[in-house]
Amino acid sequence: MQVKAAALTGSLQRGLAPIYFISGDETLLVEEACDAILAAAAAQGFSERSVLHAEAGFRWHDVTQDAASMSLFATRRIVDLRVVSGKFDREASEVLRAYAAEPLEDTILLIRTKRLEAKQRSTAWFKQLDAAGVMVLIWPVSAAELPRWLEGRLKAAGLRLDREAMQYFCERVEGNLLAAVQEIGKLKLSDLPQPIDADMLASVLEDASHYDTFELLDAVFAGDAARVARMVVGLRAEGVALFAIVGALTSQLRRFARGDRIPPQRQRVVQQFLSRLGRGGVDRVLAQCALIDQQGKGQLLGDAWLSLESLLVRLAGARMASLEQQLPYLTR
Repeated sequence: MQVKAAALTGSLQRGLAPIYFISGDETLLVEEACDAILAAAAAQGFSERSVLHAEAGFRWHDVTQDAASMSLFATRRIVDLRVVSGKFDREASEVLRAYAAEPLEDTILLIRTKRLEAKQRSTAWFKQLDAAGVMVLIWPVSAAELPRWLEGRLKAAGLRLDREAMQYFCERVEGNLLAAVQEIGKLKLSDLPQPIDADMLASVLEDASHYDTFELLDAVFAGDAARVARMVVGLRAEGVALFAIVGALTSQLRRFARGDRIPPQRQRVVQQFLSRLGRGGVDRVLAQCALIDQQGKGQLLGDAWLSLESLLVRLAGARMASLEQQLPYLTR
């Protein structure tokens, strides 16, 4: 049975399942869901826990052997299986299907892993786990959802922010939920008068923004130039490789040029982006990516990061000169 993360507490109050499968890339939310399950299990007398890490060389049959061989004095036990790679091979499929068909008595199998692809969620092992236990699929909190998410956390902490402060808070912690929770804890200890305004917030808040490359590209395709500029600065400060961003952008552009299938939820945004580029636009952008690559390798003059920021902001809809127009000034 699939349960949303927000409904997990209610599900646990109604009773424990023999299997819990927690999947997602938001580490904070995955850990909180697992902690809630462990706390509910402890309250029901599950006193022994074994932690297994499914890494290279892991034998999946150890899962059932480990569960069966735990202490005879522990009448209730938890097998905490952590699948770091998010990959489930044939052996994993066989073991999980067999276990789901006949879960061990007085045992909870807790599986935590990265976000699964749609193809993985249609496999036989996933469907069998779904039928036998509780599946919690945790999705990233988008920029549009972040204000409501933060508002709930702030309310739980007894805090209120005015509109300007909330907007400022979102910009500063976007993409880093763990930092957001830490900053809320700091605000609570600061005992500021409420509602907290932007100036008071800025006095205690640290810049905790964190983005990944694909979030950056999503902002480019969506035409959010201001957010793109912030994200590029954040990625550069964090030491993300310039070539990783350029490589991800060129890969996406080549997929568009080939006419590869675009997920339904992204089709409208991507079509709007391609319309902004116009006829031959993909080839022109690929040519500019090649110039940035040369800058990054020292083959052309100039700051490759500034050129990348200029390109991405322009792709998001801002009017700026292209790198090709500056080429005569960049050669040695």
